[in-house]
Order: sequence, then C-alpha cells, then structure tokens
Amino acid sequence: MGVDCESLVDQFESVLPLAAEWARTQEERILREGRPLSPDQLADAHAAGVRKPERVRLLLVEEIPTPPDPVLKLAAKEIASFPQRPSGLSFGYGVFLRADCGQNRHLVLHEIAHISQYERSGGIAPFLRDYLTECATFGYSNAPLEQEADEIAERICSA
Repeated sequence: MGVDCESLVDQFESVLPLAAEWARTQEERILREGRPLSPDQLADAHAAGVRKPERVRLLLVEEIPTPPDPVLKLAAKEIASFPQRPSGLSFGYGVFLRADCGQNRHLVLHEIAHISQYERSGGIAPFLRDYLTECATFGYSNAPLEQEADEIAERICSA
C-alpha cells in the first residue's frame, strides 16, 4: 500500500532538504570517526560496484541515530516506514552499524550496496529522493533499492 503521490511530492519538497542536510552531517561524523574497510570488505565493495571503496568508513554504534527534528522523525515513520531499530544505515560513503550486528557480512554488504547506489544516483539528495519515494510507494521491504541491496549482498555472500 502506497501513499497518495500528490501528498508525497508535497511532503518531499519540505522534508528532502532537511533529510539531506541531516544525512550529510551523519556522513561527516562517520568519515571522521569510522574505520576504513578491511581488505576483505574492500573486495566485497568492489564486487558490489562501489567505485571508490577506499572512501568508505564504518562506524559501530549502540543505536543507529535518528534525526532530532520532529518533522524528519515523522517523515521517516510515515513516508518511509523504516524499521523501529535498524541494524545499519548508509549516508554517502559512511555506514552506521549497530555494534551487535557489526560482524554480519550480509548486513555490511547490504549497506555497501547502498553506497554504490549513492554513487550511481549522484549523491545524498538524489539518492534520498529516489529511496524515500520507493519506500513510500512500495513500502520499505519492497522498495526496489532495498531489494537490489539485498540481492547484491546475497549474491556476494553466496559466491
């Protein structure tokens, strides 16, 4: 079940700049505090189609941060139907991983696949526009970008 497209466009026009700015701030934090990919993870990132895997950083955290802005919190809940307690979240070249999931290769690959999508989309704002539209239209689990990330992770883990 999707959201009315006209109201979705209206919501995106107000929420997207806020979401993109918050995402850029999160990416900066991860790039500053995170660790680079291991040699095996670099190979996985190449296999996932990441053009600049040396830029990727992973940051283990107890909980994935949520936006402090009430409008963004509501948008994440209403528009994108994100999971209550995500295990990982990518922003540009940065990946938050929940510490209790940090060794999960499938999860890391899934998030790395999103980095390839960020590159292909042309950056944070274009990726978020596509991603949030898909989540609102198809639901989080059925969004094509989510399914693609799962398929890439599964293919590489199975090889």
